[in-house]
Amino acid sequence: MVPDRSKLIFLADMESFYASVETSLNPAWRGKPVVVCGDPERRRGIVLAASKEAKAYGIKTGFLAGEYRRLCPEVILVKPRMHTYLQFSLRIMEIFRQFSDRVLPYSIDELFLDMTGCEKLFGPPQEMAREMIRRVWEETGIRCRIGIGENPLQAKMACDCFAKKSSEGIFALNHENYAFYTWPLPVSSLFGVGSRMESHFQRMAIRTIGHLARLPRESLRRRWGVNGEILWLNAHGIDYSTISPATASEEQKGVSHNMTLPRDYVKESEIKVVLLELCEEVCFRARALGKMGRTVSVYCRGADFRHSSGFLRQQRLPEPTAAAHQVYPWVLDLFFRHWDRKPLRALGIRLSSLTDCREVQLSLFDNREKTEALYRAMDLVRAKFGRTSLFRASSLTAGAQLFDRANKIGGHEA
Repeated sequence: MVPDRSKLIFLADMESFYASVETSLNPAWRGKPVVVCGDPERRRGIVLAASKEAKAYGIKTGFLAGEYRRLCPEVILVKPRMHTYLQFSLRIMEIFRQFSDRVLPYSIDELFLDMTGCEKLFGPPQEMAREMIRRVWEETGIRCRIGIGENPLQAKMACDCFAKKSSEGIFALNHENYAFYTWPLPVSSLFGVGSRMESHFQRMAIRTIGHLARLPRESLRRRWGVNGEILWLNAHGIDYSTISPATASEEQKGVSHNMTLPRDYVKESEIKVVLLELCEEVCFRARALGKMGRTVSVYCRGADFRHSSGFLRQQRLPEPTAAAHQVYPWVLDLFFRHWDRKPLRALGIRLSSLTDCREVQLSLFDNREKTEALYRAMDLVRAKFGRTSLFRASSLTAGAQLFDRANKIGGHEA
């Protein structure tokens, strides 16, 4: 397939978004080290965002409370307000929609825009980007950086690797200059290369994106399957994905819920409670979509942030389901087969291979209709009276997170 080089794609990224929102609402903090994090007293002091002044002290996302206080004692500590950040994100999205109707949110602070053909309305790409940055700054007080490319990958690489380091906050990549600018970069800079893949590449003496790009495409596919071929394409700046209003509304392929724990979890009894609560939430979301899942995945991350540990494993279920009591035994089996018994700091569950809830295999030994009616009744109660109106007794035991997280967004105060 020949790549389409006629497209004009932007990726807009907000600088230190949470910290920038807090600074916008408190102008006296401009020019000062601002850090958004949780409650250090309860070991929820992980840095979610740091202003550029805080980053100048070496403070980075993911740092724990003691680390950032040691680096900068005068740091301004702010607890996250997710509802406020979502409001700002929606305001920024509306600004971009005045330039293009093809806007796809990538995260709360990143958006892809298909600007193909908009040159006739707003001028050359660089001029459009400058006007967008100006509008966002004047209307929200947040600095925006924009990467420009012929496809989403190029725009993402342009933004992350170059625009963020540019005083103007704009950079453009295309098929002609992609290799010149990106191939000298460390292979870890390539989109899609995580810490584990980087370790594989380092053992293969692949240090830069250029080293990866020069490998035979088929050799990467043989070793890592489709993912290996995608990384080869990324190294060459090739991406066949598109940006359109339909992209954001495509049918979901899975339902997941991840949770960062408030402290290190090592007791099996406490971990089981959290896994059950995650099963309940994931199955509730699947039922709300009218779906059941055939594959369950379990994720965990170790408590030692300096030495990454954990796993992601999946299991195919005997039949599709969205009932927590049917998913939970498989989750426990997966987890305890792969857990190294070291302290945990994050857990997650995903239900995928979704099918329509009306497509079921009848059984002589399982009263599916009764089970579905029970869960429908539970969903109605929770929808009317809140998530904590009906719950399992285990959510009253040590380690449970249901009540603590009931009124939060993304695990943080709304």
